[in-house]
Amino acid sequence: MPHQTTGHQGLRIAFAGTPDFAAIHLQALLASADTSGHQIVAVYTQPDRPAGRGKKLAASPVKTLAEKYRIPVLQPQTLRTEDAQREFAALNVDLFIVVAYGLLIPQQVLDTPVHGCINVHASLLPRWRGAAPIQRAIEAGDRETGITIMQMDIGLDTGDMLNKVHCPIEPRETGGSLHDKLAALGAPALLKTLEDIASGCLQAEKQDDSQSCYAHKISKQEAAIDWSLAAQAIERKVRAFNPFPVTFTQLSGQPLRIWSARAAEQSRPAPPGTLMGCDDNGVEVACGEGSLIITQAQLAGKKPMAIGDIIRGNPRLFSAGLQLGGSRE
Repeated sequence: MPHQTTGHQGLRIAFAGTPDFAAIHLQALLASADTSGHQIVAVYTQPDRPAGRGKKLAASPVKTLAEKYRIPVLQPQTLRTEDAQREFAALNVDLFIVVAYGLLIPQQVLDTPVHGCINVHASLLPRWRGAAPIQRAIEAGDRETGITIMQMDIGLDTGDMLNKVHCPIEPRETGGSLHDKLAALGAPALLKTLEDIASGCLQAEKQDDSQSCYAHKISKQEAAIDWSLAAQAIERKVRAFNPFPVTFTQLSGQPLRIWSARAAEQSRPAPPGTLMGCDDNGVEVACGEGSLIITQAQLAGKKPMAIGDIIRGNPRLFSAGLQLGGSRE
């Protein structure tokens, strides 16, 4: 449990995060600074990474935002070294906020701030602890997810829960649309949690470890479609992996990325992966159970397009009876 204060006062905060999801939360903190009195004294983010076709080093969205507001940016390779921990201790912060940072927070750092470290996690813990909670919730067919703000401990997303916000998963939800909804919910939930910490009225709830499941990091290889699966399972994966890493299959030896698809209500039996027919509304592919209607796809070197537009430009590409499959991209 964090130490409780008796009077409401602004907190001295260090923030750690890397992608857009984290930047949205940092922006909310900065926008509220005048009314809350909280001060972001430093921002941690992962080292710049090669990006784009030129593979030039690119700053993370969090770094870009921090520099815009002239906040000192720290980018250690790890927080496990004594130098990194001394640097953190010298900041003399009340609280460390971690949102999709991507680096392990060691016990020495967890113990340094007055109120410890809190994390904004994109699931209803203890369900979907780990790296890819948004995608795994859609892939599994969950009807609901949300945001959990927790007090961090040395375990992986195992700390006491400080605040929870629920969010339905719609039937056509994608990884991208759910990401945006959860980011919009997480920012105000974080501000409310800071208010509770500063006023000393925080209520923490322990997680039920028996109800936990793990959201493994997603690999590009995992995005290759296994047509022996049921059509509904493949459809969920297509939605979960949009916009990254995007599911794909092989069509006449070339990669075909599948951005949007739906399970057919009725289908004819055929070997999994068999292209059963196509029209402007979609390309039908047999699955282990049922069939999948591909509605938006992307040919190698092209942009994502509605399937009808692809067919008009490549009328012989989608011949009935062709076999889709393979794991190359």
